[in-house]
Amino acid sequence: MSRGSAARLHPEQAVVVGFGGAILVGTVLLMLPISTAAGESPSFVDALFTATSAVCVTGLTVLDTPTFWSPFGQVVIMLLIQLGGLGIMIFAALIGLLLARRMSVRSRLNTVSEAKAVGYDDVRGLVRGIVLISLTIEAATFVLLFPRFLLGYGYGVGEAAWHAAFHSVSSFNNAGFALYTDNLIGFVSDPWICLPMAGAIILGGLGFPVIMQLRKEFTRPLHWTMNTKLVLTGTVTLLVAGTVYITALEWNNPDTLGALDPAARVLAGFFHSVQTRTAGFNAVDIGLMHDETWLGMDVLMFIGGGPAGTAGGIKVTTFAVLFFIMMTELRGEGAVNIFGKRLSRAVHRQAITVVLIAVAAVVIATVLLMIITGLDLDRLLFEAVSAFGTVGLSTGITPGLPDAAKVILVLLMFLGRLGPLTLGSAIALRDRRILYEYPKERPAIG
Repeated sequence: MSRGSAARLHPEQAVVVGFGGAILVGTVLLMLPISTAAGESPSFVDALFTATSAVCVTGLTVLDTPTFWSPFGQVVIMLLIQLGGLGIMIFAALIGLLLARRMSVRSRLNTVSEAKAVGYDDVRGLVRGIVLISLTIEAATFVLLFPRFLLGYGYGVGEAAWHAAFHSVSSFNNAGFALYTDNLIGFVSDPWICLPMAGAIILGGLGFPVIMQLRKEFTRPLHWTMNTKLVLTGTVTLLVAGTVYITALEWNNPDTLGALDPAARVLAGFFHSVQTRTAGFNAVDIGLMHDETWLGMDVLMFIGGGPAGTAGGIKVTTFAVLFFIMMTELRGEGAVNIFGKRLSRAVHRQAITVVLIAVAAVVIATVLLMIITGLDLDRLLFEAVSAFGTVGLSTGITPGLPDAAKVILVLLMFLGRLGPLTLGSAIALRDRRILYEYPKERPAIG
């Protein structure tokens, strides 16, 4: 691609090309014999699936990470995770700046004022801030995990450092890749492993704008933006609701939480509620959970985390906007007011558009998976939502899927990681003014 043609790319096109290029490079690297423990190249589809899952920070795997991939291959996966997590945050933040430049003078001044309040002073400072915050949180998680691996599990210094580093990167970037065949089932009762990783996942899922504003104005909640308030309120609500839901339904299930002591059951319930924020680690066998638990987790995974962060899904803010629109309509009010501010009507349409397209993508992918595999709806729906939400949780069917089904999940992961963001930015950046209006008419609703 020439320099001139690259310059003509719209922002949403540029991010698709960039992420597609990263996936392609990752696929080539993972197909090298040096990337596998056996010294043999994996199939193209398996390498593509793994690279897509890493760059899109999903965590779904078709090959066992600790045994199939060599140390070189594992390092490639970790770097792809880091690249994918940082890339999407930087792009989302830059889109925020670009939007400010396309608004009216008054709106632009208000937006820039808010942007500066959370650290958007300049592009270089923005990128530097994102990288610094990411590395700081990952380093803090490493410091907490390293002594536990070293002293609690008898690892050597080098092995403990590697495990702490890999899982710190995977946690903050909401990736869900682990260096254990059973993921994190061996640590289900260990708060010294589960809680630091859960903390990194939550922080990554809040999104960069929220983290920056909390860093500067933590003690001044009245100055927080609507975005920050929605993300924090939605995150806490969904974490608590998810913990109660999963823990209650699985409390007496002997194959999951039922085999643990009460304190460990609560820890495991909270940990798996955090995973539905799009992280994808599992400390119990997801495939042995009840069907109703899967359905609740489907909803949580579909919602996802905060915008401009490492989480996926339709985003907490989108879900919250739809909730407030519904409440406004039920109360018969004319405008949607959230935390003392009126919501722009353009945001109504954007949220509805994103959600309907997301639902369509999940439904179409699920139907295609049913046709290809013949497996049950419950498991395939869970797999499709997990892929679209870039979660990485699985009922255990991923490795056995045919190549055609794997390709569908690859497309779903790519769409889920980039779709809501690029679609949202494309809608927001598109300002098509029509110089006429049609007469109004109301169809019957409901």
